Amino acid sequence: MDAILITCTNYIALLNEEQLSLPMPIIKIDEPYFDQICQLQQPQMILFTNPATVEGTVKRLNAHAEKYGTVDFEVIIIDNAFEFIMQGLGESYNQEIMNFLYQFNNENRPLSVAQLSMVEAARRYELQTGKTILNPLHALVDSMIVQLELSSLNGL
Repeated sequence: MDAILITCTNYIALLNEEQLSLPMPIIKIDEPYFDQICQLQQPQMILFTNPATVEGTVKRLNAHAEKYGTVDFEVIIIDNAFEFIMQGLGESYNQEIMNFLYQFNNENRPLSVAQLSMVEAARRYELQTGKTILNPLHALVDSMIVQLELSSLNGL
């Protein structure tokens, strides 16, 4: 095993790395996502489907944002969508998220989905509209590509 990837902000918030002595890095999926959010210098909307994840995510985002100054964002919970995923109705879940995204089709504020379970719907929306939706998975992949490129440059 090369690394541990933690994909849940609530679990990340509970993590006490000082008590762990692991020989591999712990990668927190929300940190590259928070970097992307913080680098935007305009008001934005962050979407959730699971209300239980909002408090921990916002707390970590605000702590992360301290090095950037203030970050202007509005949290929006897509009501009743999370019930679909909990019942194993992934397609209904994705459709509910996409329907919600289409309501904001003319918004000038950047949109992002905060939960990994929302990425598929955001990706479909992007393909259909050409509009970018920030999400933790793409932010992580982008971050890892940069890290790999830097590693290969340093190895030259």
